[in-house]
Amino acid sequence: MSVEPNSAASGHLPEGEAITRNVAARQARGRLWHGLLIASTLIGLIVLVLLLFNIVNDAVGGIAVETALDEQALTAGRPLETLTNPELIAIVEEHVSARILRRLTRERPLDAYSAVELHEVINTEVLAIQIVETYPLTAYLFQRQQLEANLAATNPRARLQFKSWLSWGLLTNPMSSDPLIAGIRTAILGTFWVLLLTVLIAFPLGIGAAIYLEEYQRDKLFDERTLTGRWFNQFVARITGLIQLNIYNLAGVPSIIYGMLGLSMFVMLLVQFTSGAVFGAADPATANGRTIISSALTMALLVMPVVIIAAQEAIRAVPSSLRQASYGLGATRWQTIWQIVLPNALPGILTGTILAISRAIGETAPLIVVGASSFIVTDPDSLFAKFTVLPIQIYNWTARPQQEFRNLAAAAILVLLLMLLTMNAVAIFLRNYLRSRRVS
Repeated sequence: MSVEPNSAASGHLPEGEAITRNVAARQARGRLWHGLLIASTLIGLIVLVLLLFNIVNDAVGGIAVETALDEQALTAGRPLETLTNPELIAIVEEHVSARILRRLTRERPLDAYSAVELHEVINTEVLAIQIVETYPLTAYLFQRQQLEANLAATNPRARLQFKSWLSWGLLTNPMSSDPLIAGIRTAILGTFWVLLLTVLIAFPLGIGAAIYLEEYQRDKLFDERTLTGRWFNQFVARITGLIQLNIYNLAGVPSIIYGMLGLSMFVMLLVQFTSGAVFGAADPATANGRTIISSALTMALLVMPVVIIAAQEAIRAVPSSLRQASYGLGATRWQTIWQIVLPNALPGILTGTILAISRAIGETAPLIVVGASSFIVTDPDSLFAKFTVLPIQIYNWTARPQQEFRNLAAAAILVLLLMLLTMNAVAIFLRNYLRSRRVS
């Protein structure tokens, strides 16, 4: 029987020159797609670098400051940082009013103030430092002479100096209406509280749900030999399938919907629990349930579908031969799950946790609905305390008209990115460590 060459209609493979042309066309298409993928990756990296540069450009730069008194005349030509505490106290007592002095010494004497605190008092109450203008890093580095000339013409008392809004004071100071002393300490503590509780709630519940859906849902709960038993088993199977479908759907629900759910359930319906009234720890300021525990429960609902889906995929990827070998050695189902399935699935589960944390740390809408504060100076100290988080603090600063607060927002964004990268790095390290132990 003869074979027709180059007969595509008959389903035969090409031969001779047709093979060469076919292979060349396929390689050309492969090179084209490979180039497109590399180009898209490079474009993404360029956009990320430009975004990071824009943030750093606002977080570091120059400021033009004006003082009510001449600092050199106040300190006799010496830098303020070189003065001793008694000299700083003498400056404060000499130049502040009696009313301000009473306010400063109401809780403790000036002798108990640290040098940093005395410098802050002098800058705020004596020198009365005010920011006239702020400049991005590029303008400060490449247009400094022009900026100084403009200041000399428009405001001779102002002086140009370098300013890094990302400083230790930003991390340790509470919120303030003065941008020179405003910080994000309260927001950082609130973020850690909410994230920690979110992980503690969503992680075990999500893994438990994934274990049931992957390891137990196929079990027959009732006797299949009876009509009633078969009907109940089919009903349970349909309900389980509906639950699985809804888990996939909930992973894509907008976060504001979870905020509405948290408001109606945790803030209003369970107010006696979330305010701490049941435990006798209710604060009159947070008796309405707008507390850390309400926000953590809301965020746990938000990220739980992601954790469940990732855990299911990780559990499903464990070879069934490992389960059968465990059963063959006499292990029970739970022993097999605990000793065999979970250790092998844990690296994949941690990957899902990384995605969940990455989503939770940047969410703002559900926390605003639940009742996070936009301005708070009291650090959270319990599950039933008022709170705020870094994304809300950043949003609050960007909404203000002063440029200084937008510079502070850029610095806070860098802190938020650093927190996110640190948490992801820890989770990735644990995942790789567990994976290496499993291989060895």
